[in-house]
Amino acid sequence: MSAPHPSASPPATGALAIDHLSISYLRRDRVLPVLTDVSFHIEPGEAYGLVGESGCGKTTVAMAVMCYLPTNARIEGGHIRLRDTDLTRAGEAQLRSLRGNRMAMVYQDAGSALNPSLTIGRQIAEVYRFHGGLDTTAAMDAAAAMLETVQIADSARMLRRYPHELSGGQQQRVMFAMALATSPDLLVLDEPTTGLDTTVEAEVLDLVARLRSKFSASILFISHNLGIVTRMCERVGVLYAGRLIEEGPSREIFSTPRHPYTLGLTRCVPNRIMRKDAHRLDPIPGSLPPLGLAVQGCVYAPRCPIARARCREEDPPAFVSGERRVSRCFYHDEVSGIPRSEEALPAIGGESAGGDLLRVEHLSKRYGAGTNQVVALDDVSIELEAGEILGLVGESGSGKSTLAKCVVGLLEASGGEIDFAGRPLVRLGDWRKPELRRKLQMVFQNPDTTLNPSHTARRILTRAARLLSTAGSSADVERQVTALAAAVQLRPHHLDLKPSFLSGGLKQRVAIARAFAGAPALVLCDEPTSALDVSVQATILNLLVDLQTKERVAYLFISHDLGVVRYLADRIAVMYLGQIIEIGRAEDVFSPPHHPYTEALLSAMPTIDESEGARIKLSGTMPNPANPPTGCRFHTRCHRFLGEICREREPPWQEDGEGHRYRCHIAPADLEAAQQEAMSRPAKDGNRPEAEIRA
Repeated sequence: MSAPHPSASPPATGALAIDHLSISYLRRDRVLPVLTDVSFHIEPGEAYGLVGESGCGKTTVAMAVMCYLPTNARIEGGHIRLRDTDLTRAGEAQLRSLRGNRMAMVYQDAGSALNPSLTIGRQIAEVYRFHGGLDTTAAMDAAAAMLETVQIADSARMLRRYPHELSGGQQQRVMFAMALATSPDLLVLDEPTTGLDTTVEAEVLDLVARLRSKFSASILFISHNLGIVTRMCERVGVLYAGRLIEEGPSREIFSTPRHPYTLGLTRCVPNRIMRKDAHRLDPIPGSLPPLGLAVQGCVYAPRCPIARARCREEDPPAFVSGERRVSRCFYHDEVSGIPRSEEALPAIGGESAGGDLLRVEHLSKRYGAGTNQVVALDDVSIELEAGEILGLVGESGSGKSTLAKCVVGLLEASGGEIDFAGRPLVRLGDWRKPELRRKLQMVFQNPDTTLNPSHTARRILTRAARLLSTAGSSADVERQVTALAAAVQLRPHHLDLKPSFLSGGLKQRVAIARAFAGAPALVLCDEPTSALDVSVQATILNLLVDLQTKERVAYLFISHDLGVVRYLADRIAVMYLGQIIEIGRAEDVFSPPHHPYTEALLSAMPTIDESEGARIKLSGTMPNPANPPTGCRFHTRCHRFLGEICREREPPWQEDGEGHRYRCHIAPADLEAAQQEAMSRPAKDGNRPEAEIRA
C-alpha cells in the first residue's frame, strides 16, 4: 500500500489555492458541516474539474471562491488564495474590486442570471463602466467587440435585444462575454452547459477552450457530466460529502479510478457501445449522509462494496496512488478489482410485443398565420409498437416536444392523423376520455413544475390512483400507492414528504410513479434525466427498462443526451427543423451511413473514454422555422454540402435496409465511405479538431 500523503493536494500554490478549507452552515442553532479539510490548487491557465453528486459541496466551493456564501455560512478553517490575495481575509471593498477584475463566474441557468428588463448591450457595458471606468459610448463599443469575441454574429443588433429574445446558447455566450470583459485570472463555471442540447453544448465548450487560450485564464469547472470534464480539464477532484476523496489527471481518474466512489460514478454512465439488453447500469447504492451527521471513519463506508472494520473506525488519509494522484481510501489498490453488483448483470429483454400501438401520419403543427406563420412540425410520420422505446433526438427548436405534446393531447395538431391503439384521435376532447388518460401518460423534464408543492408524495399518488386506476375502495387505493412507491424504489417515509423535501431524483420517481398509476400502454418522456446526477440517472433508466420489461410499456423518449438514447432506445428518430430526417434501429442510426446532421451530433457527444474522433462543427445556427431554407433544410449548415442540388431540390429518402432510412442526396455507399474515413481521424493532444469535409 502506498504511503499516505499529508494533504489531498500538492502545496497551495498557483492561480487559485484552497488550503484545508472547512465550511459549515448554521441552521436552527445547529452547525452543519458542508466542506471538511478541502485542499486543491489550479495553475495559471489550467482547467480543473470538480465532480460529485448533488449535495457533495461543489457549488459551496464555487460560492466560497467568489465570496458569495450565504449569511448562515461560516468558514471554520483554512484559506482561499487568489495568487497573492487571501480571500478569506479580504474586506468587502477589496472583494468588489476582485470580482470582475480578477475573477468571474458563469452560472448554470443564464436565463435567470441575466436581467430580463435590461438589454444585452446595457448589461455587458455595465461591466466595462463599473470595472473599467469607460464612458457610455466606449463601454458599448467594448461590449460589441466582446460579443464578436464570443462569436455572436451581428453584434450591433444583438446589443439592442433582451435576454428572452436569445436562444439558450446565445444567453450562455452573453454570460461568458460579461465574465471575460475584464480578462480575469480565474473563471468559475458552475454547470455551464446543463440543459443545452448537444451541438450548443459543444459550441460553448469550444468557446471556453478558445477564450481560455486567448485570456490565459485558470478555470474551475463544476459539472455532473463526466464526459465534459474529461474533455475540458487537465486535472479533476472528486468531492463526496464535503471531502475531496480523489484527485489526479482527468483521463486517468476516470479510466483507472483509485477510489470506490469514483469507480461507482463511471459505472453509472452509459458509453457508446452499451445497450440495455446486454448491460445494466450500476447505480451507487444508498445515498449521501445527511448534513450534520457525525460520521466516524471513512464517510463513504456505508455505500462502499469493499469497506472493512478499519474503514468504519478510521478516517483514511490521502494516499499517493500514482504520479500526481492521491486517493483517500485504505484499499485504493483493490478498486480495479471491484465487481459489478449482481443487479448490474445483463438480464434484460426489451423485445417489442408486435403490432402498432401508436401511428402518426403526416402530422403538422403551425403557429400564427400568413407571413408570421411558424411551422413547428412538417409532415412527420412515426410508428411505435407495444413494448418498444423510440428515442427522439435533435437540437432545441427541432420540434421534439411539440410532437410529444400533440401525441399526448396537450396541443392540437394542424393536420395529419394520430392513431393510438387502433383509435383515431382527432379533437382534443378525444384525449379526455378516462380510458385513454390511463393508457397515455407523460413524464416531463422538471418535476418541480408538475408536482403540487403543497401535497405530500402520498397524496399525489393517491389522487392519481383514484383518477386513473380501477381501484375501488380506499384500501385498494392505498395498496396500489404502496405498490407504485415500491416499483420506483421510494421508501415509506418518502411518501409523507412534500416535493420541496425530496431530492431531484426522488421527485422524478414520484412523477414516474404517478404516470404508471393507470397501467399505461405508452409513456412520453421529455428529458426526464437531463438535470439529474449520473447515479440518480442510472437508477431512473434502470427503472424505465424494468417497467418496459415487466409491464410491456412503450416509450417515446426525448433527450439531448445521445449516450442515454443509444443505451435505452430500440429505434431512434432524428428531427431537424420540424422534420424527421432519419429513423431506424439504434445501432443503425449510430453507425455509418447516417445523415450528416446525425454525424455532427454524434461527433459532439462527450465521453469519458479515449475513442473520440474529429469533431464536426456545424456552421451557423438553426434557421428560423418561419422561413426554412429551400431544398434540403440542413444545407445551410451541412459539412457535406454538394451545391445547387442541396439548395434547390428536397432530398429523397435513402434506404439502408431493415427499416433504416435518411433524407439526403448522398447515396448510402458513398456516405458510409466518407464517414468511416472521418471517424478514423483521431483527436490530437486531447483536443478534438474540427472536421472540414466536403463530399
